[in-house]
Amino acid sequence: MPDLLRKPCCGTDGATPDAPAPEGRTVALVGNPNVGKSTLFNALTGARQHVGNWPGKTVQVARGPWNGGPDGRPWDLVDLPGTYSLVPRSPDEELTRALLTDPRAEGRPALVVLTVDASNLARNLYLVAEVLEAGVRCVVALTMTDVAGARGIRVDADALAERLGAPVVPVVPRGRRGLDALACAVAGELARTDAPTPLRLPEPPPATEPDAEDDPDLLAAEARYAWAHQVLAEVRTGHGPARRTASDRVDRVLTSRLFGIPVFLAAMWLVFTATTTLAKPLQDALGAFVSGPVTDGADGLLSGAPGWLRGLLVDGVIGGVGQLLTFVPLMVIMFVLLALLEDSGYMARAAFVVDRLMRRLGLPGRAFLPIIVGFGCNVPALAGLRILGNRRQRLLVGMIIPYVSCSARLTVYVLLASVFFPHAAGTVVFAMYVVSVLLVVCVGLLLRKTLFRGLAAESLVLELPPYRLPTVRVVGAQCRQKLGAFLRTAGGIIVATVTAVWLLAAIPAGAAPGTAFGDTPVEHSVLGAVSRTIAPVFAPAGFDDWHTTAALATGFVAKEAVVATTAQTYRADEPESPDRAGELGTRLQETFDHASGGHPLPAVLAFMIFLLAYTPCMATIAAQRQEMGTRHTLLATGLQLAVAWLLAVGVFQVGAVWW
Repeated sequence: MPDLLRKPCCGTDGATPDAPAPEGRTVALVGNPNVGKSTLFNALTGARQHVGNWPGKTVQVARGPWNGGPDGRPWDLVDLPGTYSLVPRSPDEELTRALLTDPRAEGRPALVVLTVDASNLARNLYLVAEVLEAGVRCVVALTMTDVAGARGIRVDADALAERLGAPVVPVVPRGRRGLDALACAVAGELARTDAPTPLRLPEPPPATEPDAEDDPDLLAAEARYAWAHQVLAEVRTGHGPARRTASDRVDRVLTSRLFGIPVFLAAMWLVFTATTTLAKPLQDALGAFVSGPVTDGADGLLSGAPGWLRGLLVDGVIGGVGQLLTFVPLMVIMFVLLALLEDSGYMARAAFVVDRLMRRLGLPGRAFLPIIVGFGCNVPALAGLRILGNRRQRLLVGMIIPYVSCSARLTVYVLLASVFFPHAAGTVVFAMYVVSVLLVVCVGLLLRKTLFRGLAAESLVLELPPYRLPTVRVVGAQCRQKLGAFLRTAGGIIVATVTAVWLLAAIPAGAAPGTAFGDTPVEHSVLGAVSRTIAPVFAPAGFDDWHTTAALATGFVAKEAVVATTAQTYRADEPESPDRAGELGTRLQETFDHASGGHPLPAVLAFMIFLLAYTPCMATIAAQRQEMGTRHTLLATGLQLAVAWLLAVGVFQVGAVWW
């Protein structure tokens, strides 16, 4: 390694750690997609990171404290969106370009850690050249050195540092190797007082295109490629195996036209089947704890309190928190399984396989990435639209993302599938996700043929990372981040919604019997009156009942509250877990049997289809309005309600004939 890296926390000019540091303590990670940048960010910040919009922008970035400074003060580490060059194609890439090339940009980092893939050095060096040309102070983190070594590739870090004029530190974030040396190099560079020297490229070679002489951008690009190949020849030895590797042979199956889609569907089926079965013991324990000791303890403490106060706290607040707790095992298992698929490298292959199908159907290829995020939550998926450079593409995909079945709907699927299809609950839940994908494709085609005629399809540019054995630390970090985001979002929503529903159920409607506040029968409350007014709309779909209508009404606010609201409308005990419904399950069976005229199974399937297809939540509407504007948001919401109602009616009417 260079001498710089052998001397703890020293810069190339010999500055010591005690040298005055510049005011800025922001360090940015920059690099191509899939070079280990986010893995490095997770290794440096741990669980202290958070995701939010960049000030004054709608672009989301992850940031967190990096405790690598010699003075004990953490650096503010920012994970900028991945990009292949500083020629922006999307709002995300525009932010990266602005921060690196505009000296007056707000929040410009004091130093950039360029994340470079040692196994694909030639492609990465193009972005390195652009950043160095901008005169940004840099440290290069050389990732994937283990992968490069396995392929017979060796990169001379000393020679590369000399050619770049910046420290080069080999790191293996997954094994936490090289992180101290990286912090040492960053501290040394931040301690320097001289201005960084911009890279000066040699004169470009003769133009290879007839019109290139008149295109300075093309000439500059050719100069960077020539420089990159020259550097590569000086610092790299070995060119990787000439024969096919084991990874290549596996990819021939997993990404093939014949087996790619079936393998993907099988993997998703296993994920959702495991989610509905493995969580059961923990759900039972959490549900029993809340409905037993917690509820009994609260009843004892409130024994002398008014009945309305007891109902609000026990049935409303504690019931809502208890319902939230029963979600946790489901979410943990699903997030862990998806993180295993992602960390192993399979999810990138799944993106490639599904992208081929999406492009055949006329959808933009890069849209698969926010759609995948939508299976966790539709709100960050809408924020992910910024990777699409074309505004019409963003509008199209923004209108179909709400049809992606988010994790909040999962608990409702599990409850209904366990009650009405006890021996095939996992398969029914998986089928709902298949229907979700079909809705995305079909509605996308409909919009493309009507509102978005002439929209050009775009291929997905995606790098396939090497296959790896997932690590407990990485999988745990991903699960912790996603579960924390779910609980922060769902916790307040569930408690607030359940409390509001309890209040509506406690207020008598007119001069109905049982007019005392808190003692009103639910069917005679404001909630019951409003729900009964709306219920006839769903008669053709087989669930013309005020209980189901009330659940759908609160589901418009947040799907997380549907199960708890359903229990409240029956004044039934909260289910110990979504797959052990108890009294609530019995009441649901009675409701659907009566409302459907003796056809409960097609009616409950119609209800689940409506739940899938109509508006996900108010947060999604707010995110759509931010990304697409009010007019397109209202159009999308109306389309969702129409599609949901028509599909529900169709499912019930056809199912009632055959079932």
